[in-house]
Amino acid sequence: MKLSEQLSKLKQTPEWDVIIIGGGASGLGTALDAASRGYKTVLVEAVDFAKGTSSRSTKLVHGGVRYLEQGDVSLVREALKERGLLAENAGHLVKNQSFVIPNYNWWGGYFYTVGLTIYDMLAGRLSLGKSKYISKKKTIELLPTVEQKGLVSGVVYQDGQFDDSRLAINIAQTAVEKGACLLNYTKVVNLLKDSNNQVTGVQIKDQETGELHELKGKVIINATGVFTNAIMKLNDTVYKKYIVPSQGIHLVFDKSFLPSDHALMIPKTSDGRVLFAVPWHDKIVVGTTDTLIKSHSLEPIALEKEIEFVLETAQRFLAKKPTRADVLSVFAGLRPLAAPEKEGKSTKEVSRSHKIFVSDTGLITITGGKWTTYRKIAEDIIDKAISEKKLPKKECKTEHIAIHGNQPTTTLDRKNHLYIYGTDIPKIVALQNESPAMSEKLHPDYDYTVAEVVWAVRYEMARTIDDVLSRRVRLLFLDARAAVSASEKVAQIIAKELGHDEAWIQKQVAEFKALANGFLLTEYKSN
Repeated sequence: MKLSEQLSKLKQTPEWDVIIIGGGASGLGTALDAASRGYKTVLVEAVDFAKGTSSRSTKLVHGGVRYLEQGDVSLVREALKERGLLAENAGHLVKNQSFVIPNYNWWGGYFYTVGLTIYDMLAGRLSLGKSKYISKKKTIELLPTVEQKGLVSGVVYQDGQFDDSRLAINIAQTAVEKGACLLNYTKVVNLLKDSNNQVTGVQIKDQETGELHELKGKVIINATGVFTNAIMKLNDTVYKKYIVPSQGIHLVFDKSFLPSDHALMIPKTSDGRVLFAVPWHDKIVVGTTDTLIKSHSLEPIALEKEIEFVLETAQRFLAKKPTRADVLSVFAGLRPLAAPEKEGKSTKEVSRSHKIFVSDTGLITITGGKWTTYRKIAEDIIDKAISEKKLPKKECKTEHIAIHGNQPTTTLDRKNHLYIYGTDIPKIVALQNESPAMSEKLHPDYDYTVAEVVWAVRYEMARTIDDVLSRRVRLLFLDARAAVSASEKVAQIIAKELGHDEAWIQKQVAEFKALANGFLLTEYKSN
């Protein structure tokens, strides 16, 4: 996946069947779906692929235990099917994760065992394993640092775990391999309409050169997540709110706080939310919150009340109590929830199901949804375009399309950090072996190498330090201070690959340090 090839494809295509605005999970999935059916497809993303919500999840591929408790069986069944397909199609990134629910009352063990048995049954042949009741002793064995005071029993169940932005990049590569044209740092600045006020294309701006282009297409799809309302302002004559952003945050800690391959799941916190502590890239990710917010941003910042809530809850359930000083990184993401019909609904009441609607102008917009069901969302979007007579009918093919890098999880050594590259691992290793400089580490405490930065720039369309350290390798999300420390070295590597000068390097480093401050707690922000 090379930028030069994508730009060439763009210039050689006078009209597209499908134009997609937005390079997050839904947009990328739709590009893959459309291209694999044989439609001429282009996707444009204003910044980097998965820059927003799609790189800031809880890193779970799951049916949603909470939705089952709320009685939304159809959403859970759909998500469990998609979880199973993802495990088959992207085995290098999706793995079977064992979760333990510790119970501090006598009835909890039985209640959750019954509920999770139903959860397993809904997954059918794609089930990841059987849920079971376990004793207090076994619970402590599986979660050595769980709070033992008042502990009665536990329940073990299986769900999926993944790397979100790596999956986004691999879906983008797969879409390109199927013939799609994908461009990051390309912003839609206007919608083109005919005399009947029907959308016929988009005007785009290359964010690096400032050049403007017009793209003509039969179907225009708005998959911009929390930025949906901004595109709808270009589309509608009367303003209406289509989505409400809900913020979720996560704190990242050293593995010593939960030295186990099992994840901790608290089904009901003090305010009724679900909290997870999940092993991820040799760290522990703890979250999340669910806070309706009034405004959205490309770099959402965790609120102090959210940080305190996650810390206090983690301290209640872990014997080794994490403090603010132990937080390696804090990241916030915004969920693009479909706006409720009535004002004032809490985030827990707003549906997580995706909604697709067609404007009077013909623009197709997707709201809601979640990572696990990205493939089904994409299928529904293209099927909607077909039902609207905008495209000739062709069947969806993505159920059994392997995602770029797919490798059976049983053949991977997950102790080697390169496992996320799947079938590309030999190419990364070959790049590392080209010279001693290529195998140099970006930071002494982490195994990421110069070769991985070069790979990201050459074959994954990374353009900035942020692209590399946030979404190609995940250092900013794992250890913000280490990422800041590595930023200048990364800038120099990118500059060498892309032909940038010293002024670009210094500007990039300054911008990245400012951005990284949002991943640090207040008292640790750098100047």
